[in-house]
Amino acid sequence: MKIRLTLNGKKVEGEIKADTLLLDFVREKGCYSVKRGCETSNCGLCTVWLDGKPVLSCSVLAARADGHEITTLEGLQKESEEFADFLAKEGADQCGFCSPGLIMNVLAMERELVNPTMEEVREYLAGNLCRCTGYAGQIRALENYLNRKKEA
Repeated sequence: MKIRLTLNGKKVEGEIKADTLLLDFVREKGCYSVKRGCETSNCGLCTVWLDGKPVLSCSVLAARADGHEITTLEGLQKESEEFADFLAKEGADQCGFCSPGLIMNVLAMERELVNPTMEEVREYLAGNLCRCTGYAGQIRALENYLNRKKEA
């Protein structure tokens, strides 16, 4: 089966099997920020945007993306650098394996929620697992990142 979609602003197409996961398709197209972590849709490492909304690409068939727009971290480098700097300043990027999925969700959350409370932030990001940290540094980075506009 052939699919055509927009990947990070570029038209791409590919021949897929009916059971090809979106995660595998975007990795085949060079988007290595999208990672396989848990195989159970629970860790957030495989987060991409489908038409601007975060989805777990390990749970989405590539065929579902036919005709749609997919965005990965590679397509959001400028936007992501700012939050990544906040993570680094708080020492919250220990191994960095979970960072791409977290960053994808933080950027989506920022677009979707206006002045979110920390409870809303925690709820929005509940599906992002980190095996290195206790989340304290990530939460500090996130608070500083969300407050950056107020302080400017």
